[in-house]
Order: sequence, then structure tokens, then C-alpha cells
Amino acid sequence: MAPFNFTHSDASTFILMGIPGLEAAHIWISIPFFTFYIISLLGNVTLLSVVGKEQTLQKPMYLLLCMLALTDIATPTFVVPKALGIFWFNLKGITVAGCLTQMFFLHTISVMHSSTLVTMAFDRYVAICNPLRYATILSNAQIAKLGLAGLIRAVLFILPLPLLLSQQTFCANRIIPHTQCEYIAMVRMVCGDIRVSRIYGFVLMFVINGFDLTFIALSYGLIIRAVLRISSHKAHQKALNTCTAHICVMLTYYTPTFFSILTHHFGQGIAPYVHIILADLYLLIPPMLNPIIYGVKMKELRDKVVKYTCRSSADTKFTQSSADTRDDISSGLQCPSGNCQIVREYVNQH
Repeated sequence: MAPFNFTHSDASTFILMGIPGLEAAHIWISIPFFTFYIISLLGNVTLLSVVGKEQTLQKPMYLLLCMLALTDIATPTFVVPKALGIFWFNLKGITVAGCLTQMFFLHTISVMHSSTLVTMAFDRYVAICNPLRYATILSNAQIAKLGLAGLIRAVLFILPLPLLLSQQTFCANRIIPHTQCEYIAMVRMVCGDIRVSRIYGFVLMFVINGFDLTFIALSYGLIIRAVLRISSHKAHQKALNTCTAHICVMLTYYTPTFFSILTHHFGQGIAPYVHIILADLYLLIPPMLNPIIYGVKMKELRDKVVKYTCRSSADTKFTQSSADTRDDISSGLQCPSGNCQIVREYVNQH
């Protein structure tokens, strides 16, 4: 079946090509895109709902997980629906304003995600190096303030990017060889002087990533020093276990980020579709893996997820069973399971 062709070529529209060179495989590529997105949504929504329902989890460490989960929901949501529209229906057109908006939110959420990882590193530092003052230094209110500060920082740093690009003139060829409105791809379409935009983007990348990674490295350097001073091997293991999940999450986030940056600047011989796939996986894989990593590594969270999952399943089965038995009672039939009295009491109470 021929794909729908809803592209536009007017002066106010860009054309997102998807993955040039792999057009014939767009349908097949959409399957992992869609699968990763659904798994990401299910995992992160489950984490948010469990922390929201369970009072014992409403403490700084889990509030930070909720902040991370929100960024993990937002990141692929700004990319996957448009990408699937390209893959499934050939909906390649996007307005200039829409493109700048997508770029702004993607980069803002990315900076916010990095800020959350920094705060989580600080949380682990305080928990291990200064445990007696943990409740004073990192209360729930303090976490909320740090989250708001991270959001303000992200908006203030990223807002100039679309503002600078909106003042530029774009060339006649408004084709973006990508599934998303990436900053680098948009800069390449500008016909005017882009020195200011390039310098700002370059400095921004090093300032944000440099500051965040330096702070994280400093936190973990102090953590390692404190752990090495502990004589007990069991205490060593317990202290390091509290950091394992966070380290895994940082690796899933920063590793593909820097690999993508390096391939952009030094991988001229690499096929263009490799750059695009790497950029997309960078936005899809971490949000999918993060709730899985924390669910596996953090026993308290894992137990609560199992508890609510089993309770939901049990409630569904009991509701169905009681409904069936209520029908038996109303029709004068004998309950085969012998639990009519139990169900009568349940019906009277509810």
C-alpha cells in the first residue's frame, strides 16, 4: 500500500525526512520506536503512581525518581508521535514555529534531566558522607526547590537558542534529514550569519555538561573516599549498593550523549542514518531503562511495585468473582465455590 503523502512545501514549513537511506524500512523501524515508547510510559507511570500512593516512599530519594520519571515521559513524547507519523503516514511537514518549539522543549528537558542527575548525586553524597544531617539538608521542600531551580536554569539557558534561530533566514531547501528538529540540523539550514548561534550552542554544551559532570564526579569522589575509610566490608557493600542504580542511570544517559556528539563532529565517514538512529536511541533507551534499573536495584521500590501490582490483580479477580456469585444469588442458584455467605457480606458492605 502506498504511503499517504501529506507533506507541504510552503515557505513556513520544514520537511522532516525521517531516516534518509532507510525509507523502505520505516515501517520496520517504527516497531522498536513504538515498543520502546510504550514500555517507557508504562514503567515511568507505574513508578509515579506507586510513589504517589505509598506514604513510606514519599521522601527525597523517591521524589527525585519522580522528577526523573517526568523527564523520561516528556522526552520521547516530544519525538515519537511525530516520528511515527513520518514512518506510518508520511506526515513529514512541520511548521517553523512547531520545529522551534520541539527543539526548545527537547533541549530544556535534556538540561532538566541532567540537573536531576546532579541532585541525585548530591543526595547520595549527603546520605553516605553526612547521614546524621540528611533529613535537615535534604527535606522534601528542599528537593522541590532544587527541582524548580533546575527547571529555571534549563529554560534560561535554552530559550536563547530558538530566539536566535527565529531571527535568521532559512534557505530555500527546508529539508531536515532527521526524525526531529535537532538544533544542529536547523543551524545548517540558516543562510545568514550563524556565528553567534554556533558559539552560544557550543559554549552552552560545554558549560552545562561540564558543570554537571564535574559536580557528579566530585560527589562520587567524596563518596568513594568516605567508603574506603569504612573498615567493614559489609558496610562497603551496603554504601556502594545505594549508588549502583544512579551510576547505571548516568551511564545510560551520558554515554550515548557523548557518543552522538563525537560522531557528529568526528565521524564524517559514518553514514548519515547512523547519526540519526543514535540520536533517536539516545532519546528512547534511557527513559525505557531507568524505571527498570531502579526497580531491579532498589528493593523497597520493587517490593511496593509488586505489592500494588498483585493487589490490583487480586481486586480485579475478586470483583469478577463477586459479580458472578451475585448473579448466582439473584437467580437462586447454589454457589459452586461455596462462598455465597462471604459475597453476601461483601455486597452488603459495598
